[in-house]
Amino acid sequence: MRSFARCCFYMMVAVAPAIRAQVPTLPSETPAKLVPTNAGFDYARREVMIPMRDGVKLHTVILVPKAASGAPLLMTRTPYDANALTTHAQSMHLAPALVGYDNALDVIIGGGYIRVVQDIRGKYGSEGDYVMNRPLHGPQNPTSVDESTDTYDTVDWLVKNVPESNGKVGILGISYDGFLPLMALVNPHPALKVSVPMNPMVDGWMGDDWFHNGAFRQQNMPYIYEQEATRDNSAKWWTSHFDDYDMFMQAGSAGELGRLRGLEQVGFWNKILAHPSYDAFWREQAMDKILGAMPLTIPVMLVHSLWDQEDIYGAPAVYRAIKPKDTNNDKVFLVMGPWHHGQEIDEGSSLGALRFETNTSRTFQREVLLPFLNQYLKDGAPKANVAPVTAYETGTNVWRRLDAWPAAQGTTPLYLEPNLKLGFAAPAGGAAFDEYVSDPAKPVPFRARPSQPVGYDNGLTWPQWLVDDQREASGRPDVLVYVSDVLTDPVKIGGQPIANLVASTSGTDADWVVKLIDVYPDEVAGQAAMGGYQLMVAGDIFRGRYRESFETPKAIEANKPLTYKFALPTANHVFLPGHKIMVQVQSSWFPLYDRNPQTFVPNIFWAKPGDYKKATQQIYHAPGQASFIALPVVR
Repeated sequence: MRSFARCCFYMMVAVAPAIRAQVPTLPSETPAKLVPTNAGFDYARREVMIPMRDGVKLHTVILVPKAASGAPLLMTRTPYDANALTTHAQSMHLAPALVGYDNALDVIIGGGYIRVVQDIRGKYGSEGDYVMNRPLHGPQNPTSVDESTDTYDTVDWLVKNVPESNGKVGILGISYDGFLPLMALVNPHPALKVSVPMNPMVDGWMGDDWFHNGAFRQQNMPYIYEQEATRDNSAKWWTSHFDDYDMFMQAGSAGELGRLRGLEQVGFWNKILAHPSYDAFWREQAMDKILGAMPLTIPVMLVHSLWDQEDIYGAPAVYRAIKPKDTNNDKVFLVMGPWHHGQEIDEGSSLGALRFETNTSRTFQREVLLPFLNQYLKDGAPKANVAPVTAYETGTNVWRRLDAWPAAQGTTPLYLEPNLKLGFAAPAGGAAFDEYVSDPAKPVPFRARPSQPVGYDNGLTWPQWLVDDQREASGRPDVLVYVSDVLTDPVKIGGQPIANLVASTSGTDADWVVKLIDVYPDEVAGQAAMGGYQLMVAGDIFRGRYRESFETPKAIEANKPLTYKFALPTANHVFLPGHKIMVQVQSSWFPLYDRNPQTFVPNIFWAKPGDYKKATQQIYHAPGQASFIALPVVR
């Protein structure tokens, strides 16, 4: 029986091709390779794979305006998908195709530039391995390639293979794409004529994406997961709670949440876990330190957002590092606008509840960025009338042309006084300190709950949190609130306020959050919602274990008044008559930053539930122990 069945099977196999040959088929209506005509397009799109010196090829999109000849090249290098940035809309016109992140339309379309967008190695269409903020060749990168060499090789290929160009290349970008124009300044190609880093990632530990003065920005964990888990960001972090506050509280520590989500499968997360302090890993990658030690050969325009909710440290830090090299005052330029992260290429007439006189972003693009780029990239273009520093002054809502930054020549102490007062006279008596209880089981929210994830889409308001009304925090018993009298004269500041806290804790570790706030009058004509508004002008966090050394954490001596000194972000603001100045002090900013257990442990990423304990915090304002904010007052 088995033998008969086997014979039947072999017969069927033998005749199957003949049977198939007799079955009619319909030819496919899809061409083997589609060749679009692009009839009527006002630009040509080219996709190329540009070889690097190690043989890796990088996917690059080149958009050439119709009839371009002798046109400059304006390049952005990105980990965020070159195709997506250049195909926002399926249009025969260049402008609609470019609407989106990192595309300043007034510059590109009005300027007649050839637009180049490239996937960095290891991301999307490019070959190679991805490393977050790939370090320069050296102790952190033993290979022969880095973002500097990749930029050099790309520029070299472009000027040799894009016949419509004039052989001049500029590079610009925002955030991660702003870090890459900084890398381009290291051993730059001769054809690279100008660099515009906007809101760049500069020092991930001191005050940009990953830490601020040692406190970990745990709400960026989803970004790390999605950026590194796959080449095309297709693996997505998942939600477990509508309110991020609840998600992070349930996990306990950032390290434990990462373990539960499998985050340790991606390389950069393991580096963060291994380097919670400011050791060589972070120092050797800090772009302000790198560029401060190198020759300055290419004009640079650093663009900074005064309310940058992601990279508020970077641009001013690079400016401080490289401006001293600009001996002729013609190579380093700084622009500061009233924007959130990246808003300089978006609509800029408002930010959250704030309303400005004009579309500040459009003013920047047309009157500052375009003339600046034209000067260095377009043959025969006139010299741009751009000031060394172009700074928007918040409060008065006007642009200022300045010769240098900071605008202030020194600082004036603004004292925390007894009875929760704030003033310019040093305290002469009264209670020695104010106190509050910081409870890790009920950390202070960094904005009104529910705490939504980091994001720009689907109604998320993450870009606005730095201009949130701070009244929510001021009503809590674990937030100290110091307020000045109503101002009769304007107080103008231009620079970095410096917090000088004299404080003690009953624990052995502590975080200190200091916020400098402009309090609006009780009623504001024409803007009812701004009545009594508490606008944060500058604020930041400091992890107490780093009081003596950023590299070597140390337990705090309990119940001993100690000085904590740290810089707040750059501000260019006028506190107007009729307003008040406020300072808030607290010990958590959750869930943006991970909770300090307030018990010293070697690595807070792995703090256990029993380590989190209440602590009594005291802020001193006695003679000889006065807490104050050093304000960069402009006289």
